[in-house]
Amino acid sequence: MKRTATAPPHRQGTATARTTRPLALISTLILVLAGLTSLVGARPAHADAVSITVDGTSSGRVFDGVGAISAGGGNSRLLIDYPEPQRSQLLDYLFKPGYGAALQGLKIEVGGDTNSSDGSQPSHEHTRGVVDCHQGNEWWLAQQAKARNPDLKLAALSEGAPGWIGVDDPNNPNPGQGYFWSTDEINYLMDWLGCAKQNGLTIDYLGGWDERGYDKGWYENLKAALVSHGYPTKVIADDDNTWRVGEGLAADPAFSAAVDIVAVHYPCGWNSDSKTCYDPSQPGQQLAIDSGKTMWDSEGGTQPTDEGATAVARSINREYIDGRITSYWNWPAIAALYPNLPWNTAGMSIANQPWSGNYHIGKTTWVTAHTTQFAQPGWQYLDSASGYLGGDRSNGSYVSRKSPNNSDYSTVIETIDASAAQTLSVNVAGGLSTGTVHVWATNLNSSNSADYFVNLPDITPSGGSYSLTLQPGYVYTLTTTTGQSKGDATSPPAAPLALPYSDNFQTPAASTSPKYFSDMNGSFNTVSCGGGRAGTCLRQMAPTEPIRWTGENYDAPYTIMGDNSWGDYTVTSDVMLEQPGSIELLGRVGEQKVENHALDAYHLYVSDTGAWSIKKSYATAGTAPGPDDLWAFTELASGTATALGTGSWHTIAFGLQGSTLTASIDGTVVGQATDSSYSTGLTGLGVAGYQTDQFSNFSVTAGS
Repeated sequence: MKRTATAPPHRQGTATARTTRPLALISTLILVLAGLTSLVGARPAHADAVSITVDGTSSGRVFDGVGAISAGGGNSRLLIDYPEPQRSQLLDYLFKPGYGAALQGLKIEVGGDTNSSDGSQPSHEHTRGVVDCHQGNEWWLAQQAKARNPDLKLAALSEGAPGWIGVDDPNNPNPGQGYFWSTDEINYLMDWLGCAKQNGLTIDYLGGWDERGYDKGWYENLKAALVSHGYPTKVIADDDNTWRVGEGLAADPAFSAAVDIVAVHYPCGWNSDSKTCYDPSQPGQQLAIDSGKTMWDSEGGTQPTDEGATAVARSINREYIDGRITSYWNWPAIAALYPNLPWNTAGMSIANQPWSGNYHIGKTTWVTAHTTQFAQPGWQYLDSASGYLGGDRSNGSYVSRKSPNNSDYSTVIETIDASAAQTLSVNVAGGLSTGTVHVWATNLNSSNSADYFVNLPDITPSGGSYSLTLQPGYVYTLTTTTGQSKGDATSPPAAPLALPYSDNFQTPAASTSPKYFSDMNGSFNTVSCGGGRAGTCLRQMAPTEPIRWTGENYDAPYTIMGDNSWGDYTVTSDVMLEQPGSIELLGRVGEQKVENHALDAYHLYVSDTGAWSIKKSYATAGTAPGPDDLWAFTELASGTATALGTGSWHTIAFGLQGSTLTASIDGTVVGQATDSSYSTGLTGLGVAGYQTDQFSNFSVTAGS
């Protein structure tokens, strides 16, 4: 999710990585030889010598694990539509212990029908009192995570909320509009926790309003509600980008008593290299440390899965060294979203082709595994064996943790910024095991996946001491534990989504969203058809504008699907307007600006009166890049046909052939426009406002 108000969009990353077997074997052999060199104590020229003592009697905070986040709209949306076995392979790489990232926590979004970075998650309660516990893909993902790792912890927070929340709250500064910090929102969360229970899930941690500060009284009421409902859920505050919550905790004992976890986003700096994770300009950070409360980075990452791995590796180590932060949560868990959307390469891996099954396991997976496969939540940090090599940040960092049995230990070392090899001497003391040490290494300077998470030859300590050579640009784990492995599932090749494509919405999909459709605002779910039509139709479910997380100047509901390579095609759908207004068909959907602040696309609008128009949407620059972009429209053609009315079905078609754009209603061409701005892109469906219209018999055909 995010960013700051001036956050730039990320550059695009590659979705696949291919290596040849001979190169992979050669790279592995080089790493093995490097490990053998360390065993015999050979020292390369100009190597620095550093030493650490891993002492089991050292003090330290308790490790709370490494997790990842599926909040932020649709960043995991396409995963559920992947075919088997690729879907299970991706889930294993995320959550299976001793296999891939081995995530120890998953944060999911309390859906609110509003865009929250890469689309929207559906609400469980679009209107007051009507609860549906089977919306969206988040429950499914949480179930899959827990099935692979029953010890995994679940967290949740809200990005927005339905428009009925807090409308009549006495503290609402804008009566008649939605208000998040309200009793309605707390009751809404209790309903959501009830849905979690129905889905066989227990939510371990619950936050407030993502990156929107805090209301102390609201958090106190949330804690009271959790207790009164019998939920053991711990309260997180305040999931924002500053440490101001630390000042609030110090000033208000009642607020402090309501908060179990002090959590901030990007404590090492948003989209930074994560070299320094303590900010003396924010006094709230030191106050949070002094409070003695558990402290988390409840959202880090946002960087491409390969290029951003170095920042993740630094963060997991340095956040504890600098700021006593005991848990890191990466945003997002997986980039299972369309490539035209922001943040489309961030996460543990990339999965944007459910039709072909193609995916890419990112380097971030393996730097995460260096911690998660070797230490579990409940292990203790060893402060005396955590710091910077030789006391110099530029040499790299190291963090040690011991198991509850007071024997096993693991030390994670990163030498990302080192300029030369270093000889590390390790002394083990304080009752910890002096037995065999297993060594794992990842070469972050390599683009060859065979160089990631490599098991080097074991080391046998002598008298509790041993040494090895650390190369620059690596992550290492030294451990007395066993059971680790590197997953060996491989991806099929990428392939385009073939045309023609159709969906009559009668075949149940993996979720309440039709296969491949990803909502950008609002909530498009399959329901029983209206207007006298039998079977299942697609309906926009949000009846009022939500309490929004984003601030785009045009927030009408729409949902997209398809392949970026599609060029000349006709998109057709039966439509039924439930109330006066307009529906739309989208064509050649291209780049979406950060947080849906603009979109490159063509739109065909048709209203109940028969008025139609073909428009082009695009971005106009604000005062800064990213969220300051604005939606802009140019009308290319318009007219009026026979009125559609409400409650009856009609067929709308939008043809895109070269520069010719054609509008058809019930089989009759009503107008055309000419524009050559966009040549390829996805398609989609939408409504002009928050109204509950329906769609059926969707199809995309190639050519005229």
